[in-house]
Amino acid sequence: MAISCFYCEDGEKRRSLMIEICSLSVSTLYLNRDQKHKGRCVLKFKDHKTDLSALTQEENTAFFTDLRKVSQALNELFHPAKINYAIYGDLVPHLHVHIVPKYENGLQWGGPFSDDIPKLLLSDDEYRILIDAIREKLN
Repeated sequence: MAISCFYCEDGEKRRSLMIEICSLSVSTLYLNRDQKHKGRCVLKFKDHKTDLSALTQEENTAFFTDLRKVSQALNELFHPAKINYAIYGDLVPHLHVHIVPKYENGLQWGGPFSDDIPKLLLSDDEYRILIDAIREKLN
């Protein structure tokens, strides 16, 4: 059974979950629409690769450089106590990393982040403010 890739299709399914922030050297950064963890983003590898092991050494270095740059920006903007990183792919077969700022004594502190609790959706203006701040910090 073929699994579709909403990152490659870049259609309504992807747009319903996240908003593009910017392109980096080998990746694209998105703001997750669910902002119960302020600053939550997803970084996807630009080309369709399904696993870190499929990257060349140069691609791997560039991808983790992009990830580090995003992490620094989120730390400077939102001052989380810790950033959680998650790489999945069972149902979405495209290399991507969930970047989830966590705040001490905040939601899900001390455990893994989960989407099993209600989403926190923002207004278009609130999303734009977050996106602009992240984009500016990355430039």
